[in-house]
Formats: sequence, structure tokens, C-alpha cells
Amino acid sequence: MKVVAKVGTSSVTLPDGAIDIRAVAKISHELASLRKAGHDCVLVSSGAVASGAAAYFAGGERPVDPVTLQALSSIGQQRLMRAYDDALGTEGLLAGQVLLAPLDFAERGRYLHARQTLERLFELGVVPIVNENDAIADDEIRFGDNDRLAALVAHLVRADLLVLLTDLPGLYSADPSVDPGATLIEEVRAVDRELEEAAGPSKSGLGRGGMASKLSAARMAARSGVTTLIASAERPEVLPAAVLGERRLGTLFLPHAERMPARKLWIAFAMRARGRLTVDAGAREALTRRSRSLLAAGVVKVEGSFVPEDAVEIAGVEGTVFAKGIARLGSERAGEWLGRRSSELPAGFPDEVVHRDDLVVLEQDRGC
Repeated sequence: MKVVAKVGTSSVTLPDGAIDIRAVAKISHELASLRKAGHDCVLVSSGAVASGAAAYFAGGERPVDPVTLQALSSIGQQRLMRAYDDALGTEGLLAGQVLLAPLDFAERGRYLHARQTLERLFELGVVPIVNENDAIADDEIRFGDNDRLAALVAHLVRADLLVLLTDLPGLYSADPSVDPGATLIEEVRAVDRELEEAAGPSKSGLGRGGMASKLSAARMAARSGVTTLIASAERPEVLPAAVLGERRLGTLFLPHAERMPARKLWIAFAMRARGRLTVDAGAREALTRRSRSLLAAGVVKVEGSFVPEDAVEIAGVEGTVFAKGIARLGSERAGEWLGRRSSELPAGFPDEVVHRDDLVVLEQDRGC
């Protein structure tokens, strides 16, 4: 079995942001147990920014400006890797650092190269420790949080299981710190609006993620055909138990039967939409039932400011977003020629506003 585990900042650092050696040792021991049982495993670990800030501003107030935080991540990343390398070393294993960027998933050549690297690390018996390259990441071109990165890595390595480790036992029906009647949701077959409302932002103040980002990652993994478990990082032997299929470990998300291609997964869940195209009923049917491209003739409204190659949402006239894609036209040109038939467009003008190869239909994905 191939397993991707993700651990959040609050689960591997102390309240002041310093690395929690005990927590790192625990997860390293569990990863070693998986390796010894013959499973391939990847760990996506947060904590670099927090540990870097703790090291440089020991006892002081943590900075908030993005440039300083990015610089501090370069201090924290090597400290984090040292902790994992030491902990895995006591288990007779080596840790391999893998820093990924969004283009490693968006460009097929880089995507395949990243997969080959991780698979060779599996063959060598090394445990890959993955993180985003925070030190040089651009806020406009980044994963946003490591939950999303973990879901993409699960797709990359064709994982069977994604385990998102957090400081809660799983997803609750409401915020348990506010609602004493909140109950743990043990199994999810479809992510609906109620679940999205139940998930809230991060409360630790240390990381970018939260339960909402884990819910989004679970949706991504489900579309990749990967089972996802949200569970407590403190639970003893949680990773081996998850691989064995033990129940009541946390919140289990069941996968979709069909696996979405990597590029379309990226478009659907990882690209930031820069605008919205509203289309008529005929265009909606062509996109959802006949797998056609979106033509200018079907567009009735253009919102936002975007350029070619930007992602855009596609909505029906009632306002419901049912698809997402990469625009071949900028917002100005799309607005200028909306509603026009292909025969009415200037010579050399693209027929498609969004080509079917760059479009993902989300309408049937009302849950996961």
C-alpha cells in the first residue's frame, strides 16, 4: 500500500513554535512501522515557518510580514529536516527532503519527473519528507496550504490512503469548543454544504490550514480515487491502524470510482479563479452532457479581470458554479465578443473561450 500522511504545524511544534521532538519521534516511529510492514509512505510536514520564527525570535513576538516569514522558513526547514532525520535514523531509516512547487503539478514533464524521484526514494527505502518551498514561493503561485499539497502528492504517487493528522480527532458536526452537542462524523460519502459550514478556519495561529482546508483536500483526494482519513496526531499508532483499516479512528472520506487526471485535478481544486463566466442553458448542456468546449456564443456575462491562461469559474444563469477551466481569452476580449457565433468572430480569433481539454465539470460533484 502507498500512504501519504500530512502533519500540521500545531501537531509538530510547541506553543512557542519550536519543534516538538516527542511528536516528531512518534510520527517517525509510525512511518518506520509502515516501512517495515512493506508499505511505501510519504510525509508532508508543515512547521518550517513556525520553527524558524521560534529560532530567530526566541521569546519574542512572531513577525507577520510575508517576506520575513518566507525568509524564516529557510531557517526552520533545515531544523525540521534534522529532527526527522534524527528520529528516523533511530529506526534505521533515512529521510529524503523533497520541496515541491505548483509548476511540478501543472507541467506534465515536471510532474512525471517528481513522480519518478519519489518512486526511486521508495525503492531505496527512504522516507520522503515533502513541503512546499516556502522560502521562494510566490503568494500568487503557491499551494496555499499543505493539506492541498498532500492531496496532490497522493495523486502524484497513486496513493491508496491519505491521512491528515491534526490536533482534533476528526471532523465534527459543529465546532466542539463552542457547541457541547457537537459529534464526531465518522464516515463521509459526499461533501455537502452542511459539512463545509461545520468546518472552520485554523485556530492555532501557527499554520495556514484548518479543518476547512482538510475538507477541501479530502474532496481532492476523493476525486483522485484516494481514501482519506482525518485523525488526531496524538492517537497512538494511528498510521498503522489506518493502514489496517481499523474503524472509528477519525473521519473517513470514501473515494470516487473514477480517478481524475492530474491536470484537471489541478484546474478544479488548485488554481485560483480570476473571474466568472455565466453561460446560457444550451452552453451548460453542451459542457456537462456532451463534453464540448465553451464558445463565445454561449457566454452571457463576464465578471472579474483575467488574462489568457487564468482560471475562471463557469456558472449557470441562476448563479450556480458548475465548472471551472482555463480561459483562452482575457476578460476584455471575452466581454467584447460574448454571445457571438464563431462565424461572427474576427479572423484568427479563438473559437473557444475555454477549451474542453482545459475544463472540469463540477456539477455532478455535489459531494466529494
